[in-house]
Amino acid sequence: MIGQRQGIIVWLHSLKHSKMLRKFGNIHYVSKRLKYVVLYNDLENTDSIVEKLNSLAFVKRVEPSYKPFLKIEFENKKPDRAKEYDYKIGL
Repeated sequence: MIGQRQGIIVWLHSLKHSKMLRKFGNIHYVSKRLKYVVLYNDLENTDSIVEKLNSLAFVKRVEPSYKPFLKIEFENKKPDRAKEYDYKIGL
């Protein structure tokens, strides 16, 4: 069973070494133009993997994704009055 996942964005000097990142997690996307790799791994292992990735010579920068920590349920959203009117008349 898969636990909670977190994405890590790894900025590289060269894409030659992008295949070496497979051992750190599942590669989701590789940008050839901007030279970065998005990989996913377990939430518990993220800190240790970020440290390991920062120590590699071909890595410019490592950024963890903050998506698991964001609140996705919104409260007190005011409805748009124009849409409310359209729904009442059946458009």
